[in-house]
Amino acid sequence: MNKSTWIMRIAGFILLGFIFGLGWFYSNDQELIRHDNQVTIDAVSTTNHVRFNKQSNVLPMVGDFSQKNNEIVNAQENEKSKDISQIRLIPGGESIGVKLNTLGVLVVGYHLVDSENGEKSPGEKADIRVGDIITKINGKKMKNIIDVQNTISNLNREQKLNLSVIRQNKHLVKTLKPVQDKMDHRYRLGLYIRDSASGIGTLTFYEPTSGKYGALGHIISDVDTRQPIVVDKGQIVKSTVNAIDKGQNGNPGEKIASFSDEPRNIGNISKNTPFGVYGTLNKRLTNHIMDQGLPLALPNEVKEGPAKILTVLKGNKVEAFDIKIVSSVPQKFPAIKGLVIKITDPRLLSKTGGIIQGMSGSPIIQNNKIIGAVTHVFVNDPTSGYGVHIEWMLREAGIKFTAQHHHKTSKAVS
Repeated sequence: MNKSTWIMRIAGFILLGFIFGLGWFYSNDQELIRHDNQVTIDAVSTTNHVRFNKQSNVLPMVGDFSQKNNEIVNAQENEKSKDISQIRLIPGGESIGVKLNTLGVLVVGYHLVDSENGEKSPGEKADIRVGDIITKINGKKMKNIIDVQNTISNLNREQKLNLSVIRQNKHLVKTLKPVQDKMDHRYRLGLYIRDSASGIGTLTFYEPTSGKYGALGHIISDVDTRQPIVVDKGQIVKSTVNAIDKGQNGNPGEKIASFSDEPRNIGNISKNTPFGVYGTLNKRLTNHIMDQGLPLALPNEVKEGPAKILTVLKGNKVEAFDIKIVSSVPQKFPAIKGLVIKITDPRLLSKTGGIIQGMSGSPIIQNNKIIGAVTHVFVNDPTSGYGVHIEWMLREAGIKFTAQHHHKTSKAVS
């Protein structure tokens, strides 16, 4: 081995050490969820996944309802605010399957088209970027991949297309000229797109009168683009936990769960926000251990010390497990990571190693009040993680309330 080879190896080790060092301080607050229907613009190959992508340091644990949603909005407009002490929520804990349909189609990558003039990616040349949402082509709405494929299949020449896209909340129009493949003579855009997503999470609560619910406790983002998924419509369904992949330091575990491709939905999804997914249930759920409505605790009411979480480890059985509230930040304004929690239950630790993926949304109960939900795990210490205060989830669910805040001085946990 010559001297230059040794120098290159030493430099490589130093670089790896630097990268791993950065990993300890990196925090990602967005859920990364794998997707159905990732295809090229002109192919029919698909991939189906329901397992969550792993990140470093802090890891998020993760039908047409248009007419029903209008009814919900109208009901909210007429709903009067209640004092938060009067509100009762049914705690969840049930494992749920989350199925989302994106607004338009999401661009997740490029591919080269082998044309008579060489290999090209028309989409990349037209400045269509990964993470863009294509909503229209030549003024026609694109609701899913099939719409895009049908539009492209009707082309008989290299005509220019006007693509309406949403990029980081900005509406843009891009001009794209498809390229003809020299093998099958079909016109292609040179883009990979997808239109739906699915994964596993946990129901946090629902309000028994309106049926409004909250789940997950954090946003769902695309696994490839890492952009929050803009929801057109979606549904939650019952899910069954089949096995547990136990976590350990540096490698958080996960629930191995499943649901049918065409199960009966138990509720719609109308919002995907930094505080979870929200909508309305179409049937009453029971977890068989806490089926009566519980009061809520504001951030300043949460105490350091014992608490419990509700979650599923096998099948559909919801169980209660002991945890400790290590720290609670009495936040004045909506913010994630208001709670630091630690798993103390010996049985839960022996089965999962701590907080695992799929546990996000598990309700946290203290002194017979719902105080929040589990959202993140510390990768270097899976026995601990973050939670979100229930107040912010309540607001996102559209449940109107009034509350008196009595804030005390507190030091934020980094």
